[in-house]
Order: sequence, then C-alpha cells, then structure tokens
Amino acid sequence: MTNIKTDQTETSLIEADAHTYHRPEFTEFDVLADDVLSRRSFIGVGAVFGLTAFVMGSTALTRPARATSRLGFEPVDANTLDTVTVPKGYNWHVVTKWGDPLWTTGSEFNQTTRGTGVSQESAFGDNNDGMSLFTANGRNILVVNNEYTNRTIAYGNRESKGPETDDDIRKGKAAHGVSVVEIRQRDGHWKIVRDSHFNRRITADSPMEITGPARGHALLKTAADPTGTTSLGTWNNCGNGRTPWGTYLTCEENFNGYFSSSDEAYKPSAEFKRYGIGVKDRGYGWARTDERFDISKHPNEVNRIGYIVEIDPLDPTSTPKKRTALGRFKHENAEVVIARNGQVVVYMGDDERGEFLYKFVSEGKYVAGGDNSVLLENGKLFAAKFNKAGSGEWLELSPKSTGMASQAEIRIHTRQAASAVGATTMDRPEWVSAHPLRAEVCCALTRTAVKSSILWSDHGNAK
Repeated sequence: MTNIKTDQTETSLIEADAHTYHRPEFTEFDVLADDVLSRRSFIGVGAVFGLTAFVMGSTALTRPARATSRLGFEPVDANTLDTVTVPKGYNWHVVTKWGDPLWTTGSEFNQTTRGTGVSQESAFGDNNDGMSLFTANGRNILVVNNEYTNRTIAYGNRESKGPETDDDIRKGKAAHGVSVVEIRQRDGHWKIVRDSHFNRRITADSPMEITGPARGHALLKTAADPTGTTSLGTWNNCGNGRTPWGTYLTCEENFNGYFSSSDEAYKPSAEFKRYGIGVKDRGYGWARTDERFDISKHPNEVNRIGYIVEIDPLDPTSTPKKRTALGRFKHENAEVVIARNGQVVVYMGDDERGEFLYKFVSEGKYVAGGDNSVLLENGKLFAAKFNKAGSGEWLELSPKSTGMASQAEIRIHTRQAASAVGATTMDRPEWVSAHPLRAEVCCALTRTAVKSSILWSDHGNAK
C-alpha cells in the first residue's frame, strides 16, 4: 500500500496545537519511568508497573539481536534505500494508491490536476493509517483509514500548494475518512475489484449515527441536527480496531485542526482549548464552504467529533455509528478483547502529551454468533493511574468521581473527567496491543527522543 503517512508529519501537527493549550514538557509518567529506570538494576529484566504487573521499557535498553531468529524469515537489515525492503523469498507490490477509482464510472487519476471533488469522491482516499482485512464467502474486503491530505501534494497544481477553490476543499474533504474496497489476487498481484458491491467511501460528509450516553445531549445539538443523534462525517482517522463480531473501528484523532472562526475576536472556551480548538485551522479551509466548521456559528459541532466509529464493512448500506461510550479524545487505536466473564474490554490511548490511557468495559456480554451490535453503546469508562511503588489502578469516570453532571458530559469532555479523578498524565500513549494468548496488554508511548512501552496484566475478569 502506498502513501502511508509519517509520524513526523503527525508529530508536527500535534506540536502545533501547543499554542492553544499548553502541554507540559514532562508528564507524570515520565517521572515514574525515570524513577523505575534508575532502579532497573535492582529489578532485573524489567520494571514492574501494574494493575497486576506493568512492565516498562525503552528502545535504548533493547537487547542485541540474536544470531539466529525464531521468526520464519531472515530479518531485514536497516537501510536508507528508497524502496520497500522485504526478507528473502518475499516480494511486494502496490495494491492501490491515492486517487485510484473504485468504480468504472470514476475517472483515472490525473497527475496534472491532482483530481477534483467528483473524482475523489469515487476514488481511494489519501494518507493511509490503520487498516484491517475482512473475509466473507471467499471474498476479501480491505478497510483503510485515510487520515488526512498531504496538502502540498494534493494541491501540488496550485501555486499556494493549498486549497484555492471551492472544489479544492470538496476534494480535500473527500480524500479523508475511510476506504472500503474488495481486493482480489490476479496473476500474483492483489488489485481492487472495481464496481464491487462492497466498495465504499466514507468521508467527512457521510451520514453518521450518534450512539451511547452522549446521544441527544444538549452539547451535541446543532441547527442541522436539533436532536443531537446524527452527524456528518469522520476525519483524521488514525489507528483502528476490529471486533470479534466482524466490524471495523476507526479512530478520530487530530480532529481539531479542521475548525476555525469567521469571527477573529471569538474566544474559544476552556473546553475547546483543552482539545486544541482555536480560531484558525491547519490550512484545510473547510469552514469556507461548510459552515458547520465555523466555531463562532456552530460551536456544538466540535463536540460531535473525536470518537471511535464502528463500521460494518460487509454491509455497504449500513450507517457508521459514533460510539460515545468509549469517550471523546484524540484516539490512536482501539484494542478489543473479550474478558473471561464475556464482557468486552477496549483499551485506548489519547495521543497527546499530558493526556491519558483509557479502558472501556461493556455492560453487556459477547455471545459468539449472537447479536453483539449494541455492546459498544453502554458500559463503564476508566482512566489509568500509575503509582510510584510499581502498582496501578483503573479509576472509573462517573458523575460521583469526576463531579460532572452526567455520563453524557463525561463522554463529551473525557479529558477533563480523567483530570478530575487524578489519572496519570502520559506522553502520547499510542498503539495498544493485547497478547493473543495471555491477559497482557502493551502500550507504546511516543516521546521526543525515545520510544517507551508499558506491559500490564489485565482483563482476566473485567471490572
């Protein structure tokens, strides 16, 4: 797959938000980690942190590679070649790329114009991130996040290297979201099956259903949606997740960079600032053609983005569902596991310095082969607290513990709720992964100079 986004670009975007809401140079977890590392020689292989056992490490302390690999292939040496390097016996090829039409009625990508709004709406999106492959009756359905547009490339035909016309903005909105495509192997190469029943583009203008505790709350109501139950679009879709019942979870991350104010004197609220919402966007210009992105005119629109969206990739007629029960923040990914007691547990990180690590535990229980479509609508939300002694706990976010009026407000202003209970501030908790055979979960933290990870034992019986 081509046009994969880079961490450097994402980091630049996140750091650019610092002027809206001050981010600490060091987080509480940094202090704990430094203390653990200073005592590492007394602990042995790893430092223990945990609900039962948290193990923290750093790439700077990684053991040297062994002479022989336990993997089924020969490891690849690091290099700076402008290609994809794979182990011996393997090969690679492009499956699809930005602008490839998904239907025969679409237009082939035009390098000179870089496409139009119409052509992009029926073509594969830009800047890939999280993805998953689903199978159904021998058919392969690939679901890919299209996180954001590389503006200097998408608008490379413009002198400004940015959107200059209304159609440019339409194209940019259509390049965001999620691409759902059927792929098939032909002559040893995987390619998109054009006109497949499964092919679908979900963009910043696609209808969404709002579910969970925040559904219908006053903070979600707008002039276009006075009920607060439906919204348009998903964008800046970063990591992903998949459920045991066959659905795809796409994670809305740096959503703030798309809003702006036509009133330069408008003063964003403290809640807006906490999420990086200011009077200027990041150059996308969406408010020029779509008023809902103008915070001085439609402030509640901001509260309708920043969630995990559940998509059924095998039903192209289904409406994506924004799962407010899982909280609103800059979601990196969603790691789904089934606890021993049948409850669904979803681990999530808020990818911004000074924010938190979360866990959702469903109210209902998973039933193999049953109807699990509402399991992510209701449940408890927790934020992680780490202790210097090497232990940790999950702090429930409830009206009593946070002092907030309702679960709806907690799921809309989740960052503030986690701060209220005293959760541990983290340095950009990114991807969370669960061990397939043991009750262990690992989370990678993005840091300026070092990659850290946390490993803990949990979800044996969800609480």
